[in-house]
Amino acid sequence: MNRALFITVDGPGGTGKSTTIQHTTPLLTAAGHTVHTTTQPSPNRFGTTVRHMANEMRGCSLALAVAADRFHQLDTEIQPHLDVGHTVLLDRYLPSTLVLQRLDGLSIDYLLTINQHLAVPDLAVILLADPNTVLARLEKRGTKHRFEADPKSTLRELELYQEAIPLLTHLGYPTVTIDTTHLTPEGVAQAIARATPAPGDTVNPTAPQPS
Repeated sequence: MNRALFITVDGPGGTGKSTTIQHTTPLLTAAGHTVHTTTQPSPNRFGTTVRHMANEMRGCSLALAVAADRFHQLDTEIQPHLDVGHTVLLDRYLPSTLVLQRLDGLSIDYLLTINQHLAVPDLAVILLADPNTVLARLEKRGTKHRFEADPKSTLRELELYQEAIPLLTHLGYPTVTIDTTHLTPEGVAQAIARATPAPGDTVNPTAPQPS
């Protein structure tokens, strides 16, 4: 059985997470991985409720709901796939919490406390882009949630991701950063595929790196 890999992809709105994952999946499949893709909030009933209420809930209530959904998804969806040797490719994980819930005024210490027993991924990908590119992409795409509605929040989101990267490395997350400013989604996917070990290889932590 292949060594299971748990890969997370995070980044501000406008950096192309969902599109990148769509392009990454066939590349990993071609490399020999059996890939399961999923999202947070999860696609189950509770996660769908959390997603629908994210514009109404604030602060601790939203952070706790997100954490509860995350732990439930780990137990019922992610870990079962890892147990049979699948590579799980997840759209959003702890890095997003360390950014979005801080925009809601919560402290790093509180967020780490309620997420302290999370499984550490084998590879944590952080997608970034320059502020003008992010704002232009959001204007073209349209906002998906309240955190993207205010340009000032978007700029703060970029800053908080930069702050989160060294913390994630300290927590043992093998973190790779990719600047998507001048990359196509296909190019970003290729960068992720290059950073992903082949099935059965040992995963070595890597410092944040440019594209």
